[in-house]
Amino acid sequence: MAVEVIEASDEDRSVVRRLLQFYHYDFSAFDDADVDSHGEFLHRYFDEYWTDSDRKAYLFRVDGAWAGLALVFTGLPHDLAEFFVMRKYRRRGVGAEAAAQLFARFPGDWTVRQQLSNPAATTFWRKAISYPYRETVENSEVVQRFTVCVPPGETRG
Repeated sequence: MAVEVIEASDEDRSVVRRLLQFYHYDFSAFDDADVDSHGEFLHRYFDEYWTDSDRKAYLFRVDGAWAGLALVFTGLPHDLAEFFVMRKYRRRGVGAEAAAQLFARFPGDWTVRQQLSNPAATTFWRKAISYPYRETVENSEVVQRFTVCVPPGETRG
């Protein structure tokens, strides 16, 4: 099973928007969100992922099929704002592999957060983060902080 993480282009906006609907639907069990009058979940800062140089949208493919997404703040510290793997691909290593690829793209300090009301996410991240991390609880969130180093002689960007 090949996991591919690609930066979403402007042409991919509709794919990201649709996958975010699934993400927000799943997440509504934890944040109690409702759809708007058009039957859609709104995503704050959606457009900024194509206009703000410190925000990037990524899509995941598994063997060529869309499998999830990540929204990343690339300023320092890097922050995994949203992370979603479609149910079909969960518990198959797709999320851990996609996270590893994202972390490797952006060496430096990272922050990953989960709602306290979503302990399954915390269990996932404790396994998926392969770097030594510090974990705290802040404002109803579990927060992991860690640093991704670039191996000597290697550059990333």
